[in-house]
Amino acid sequence: MRNKYIFQLILSVILLLPLMVAAEENMYVMSLGKNWEIEGDLPTHAMLVSLQGIANTDAPRLYFLYPEDWDFKFSAPLLNYYQRTRKMDFDTLQTVEDALEKLAQYAKGYVVWDKSVRTSLIVSFTVAGLEKAIVVSEELIPLVEKFGLKKTEDFRGKFVGKTDYEIYQWAFEKYWQRCNHEYLIYMGGHAGKVMKPGVADFGILKQAFFTDASTDPADTLEFQFANKVFGHMKPLSMVMGWHSYGKDLEAQHVSLASQYALRVEGLHTLPNMSFNSQIPTTPGYRFKNNHNVKPGKTYKPENKVYISFIQTDCLGLGAWTEPGRGDIPYAWEVTMNWVWLAPAMMQFFYDEATPNDYFLGSLGGPGYMYPRSIPKKYLPLVVKKAYELMNTLDLNVFEIMEHSNYWQSGGVDDDVPEEIIDAYYKGMPDAIGFVSGYRPGHTFTVKGGRPFISFDYYLSEKRDEDEAASDLIELANMNKKRPYFLLIHVREFGHIERVKRILAKLGDEFELVPLDVFLKMAGENFTFKIRYGQE
Repeated sequence: MRNKYIFQLILSVILLLPLMVAAEENMYVMSLGKNWEIEGDLPTHAMLVSLQGIANTDAPRLYFLYPEDWDFKFSAPLLNYYQRTRKMDFDTLQTVEDALEKLAQYAKGYVVWDKSVRTSLIVSFTVAGLEKAIVVSEELIPLVEKFGLKKTEDFRGKFVGKTDYEIYQWAFEKYWQRCNHEYLIYMGGHAGKVMKPGVADFGILKQAFFTDASTDPADTLEFQFANKVFGHMKPLSMVMGWHSYGKDLEAQHVSLASQYALRVEGLHTLPNMSFNSQIPTTPGYRFKNNHNVKPGKTYKPENKVYISFIQTDCLGLGAWTEPGRGDIPYAWEVTMNWVWLAPAMMQFFYDEATPNDYFLGSLGGPGYMYPRSIPKKYLPLVVKKAYELMNTLDLNVFEIMEHSNYWQSGGVDDDVPEEIIDAYYKGMPDAIGFVSGYRPGHTFTVKGGRPFISFDYYLSEKRDEDEAASDLIELANMNKKRPYFLLIHVREFGHIERVKRILAKLGDEFELVPLDVFLKMAGENFTFKIRYGQE
């Protein structure tokens, strides 16, 4: 018994070590602005984000508050959570000069990118991690030299007239061997005159290679380059950031990564990960979901239309911080890798959840993956890793999204073959059910009382509320057999108050239930026609 106590004491000290280190360091917070254009504030913002990645190398020192229009909405609530639960104290940095005065000491130099060649900034982020050098455009050189920094690399004029393929190939030959091959940062998303490198600090911390090479097979050279880079990574390695909106499609990007069993973890705007990755959960903490299904209880549905909502595309992108959360039963996709990438950040969502917030595992694997693209020899490994994360996070529902053929099939081939579905049933024995799709799908089955159900409706944030209610009523009229289980996907930027207004327009025949109750009833009273995708 004494040995067990000593072990628990040692474990608690180990878990608290990052916080003990942080307590000895000054921690700083700084607000970033809304302008991320090359000829606007991007040079300053990029410099600060690179400084963050370097300053946070061995301790969490710098945290940014991102503007209200940023994709991820939780930088301020998470900061408040840290202050409240971890007793963290932050000094506020008002200016760039303040940031350099306090934190330039952690950098070993600077690398100059060329504002006339946007891709030079992406290459500069790679150099920043390897050389501990902050990235600057030409006009910022005098400023950083005031703080004793020396030039490490200069890309002014070096890439003029070269294609992105030529630039990335040069960077690959020069830097790849020194990079961390467990992470690849896709500095895509916004294209052209705008770049929003929110996740760059984490890539710099991890000394990752940065790119935005196209994964569209029509872009022959860039596609071949992306294919080569993916091929140099081990299965289950992380492809973080996001594809370029100006080059290829999400489905192409995820499909190619999945062909190498790599995990896609978006977005390019994911903030403060060099800081968040170093904050552990509180000692002894266990993730606890809000389960509604009672063991041993039989759930017998009435002759109704049962509906359940799933908010997709990552925690914190849309409705989580908006009014209405907790008012109605609502399910949320969990970005499962955050449990080890940023443990306290994941704890924040669990601690803030209301009894009506129910979490489910996603998406296709331990990260964003397309099961039809994953090589068959790796699929059991992918499912196993996803299931391990589900168990850690107390999740018993898993979601699949299958868009491997999206750009080749007119966007209508979302369905999953039975052989693949069986791999999930086998590898996730305690899951009570599975959901599938993005738009409406056509894959439905049940095995041992555990259903596999596709979305029947996609609720876009742009859909008129009256029209959305009419759509749901029409679906109920088309599917006359009762009970009818109508699963609804709410896109990430939809808000719960809007969903509530749509619900109020439906008749008494409709009943909203929690997702786990929905699946339990559907599994025991399956009214769908069993259907699978083709191999």
